[in-house]
Amino acid sequence: MSNRIKLLQAHPDAYKAVMGLENYVVNSGLNKTHLELIKIRASQINGCAYCLDMHTRDALKHGESQQRIFVLNAWRDTSFFTSEEQAVLALTEEITQISHAGVSDKTYEQAASVLGDDYLAKVIMAITVINVWNRISVSTRLEPAKAIA
Repeated sequence: MSNRIKLLQAHPDAYKAVMGLENYVVNSGLNKTHLELIKIRASQINGCAYCLDMHTRDALKHGESQQRIFVLNAWRDTSFFTSEEQAVLALTEEITQISHAGVSDKTYEQAASVLGDDYLAKVIMAITVINVWNRISVSTRLEPAKAIA
């Protein structure tokens, strides 16, 4: 598989604008665990190998357990995630797959009640930004570097 256009080279201002959103999210006060769970789960849904590689590594560096990463795709079937994390993950799934049915009132209201309006807004921005990165990476076929065994 070959890479396609390099957006940073082709349109650096557009790339820098997305980086501005990324920097906002990273510095917004979101819990690092929540942020990495958002990035990993959205990247799983979107099939973004580049982002999955990057964000699973980042999550491990921030102290996330391998076990929780391994079962993230089936988070509803475990008791490994807090109520806040469950709200974040449910919202991540519905926003990432927004064309399926939008964001349900149940999911939104649960997230709002558990997270509060200010934190909810930051979570929505984080989900939106990783979806932008996923779409850039998938459409340009950006690949992670192969690890040397």
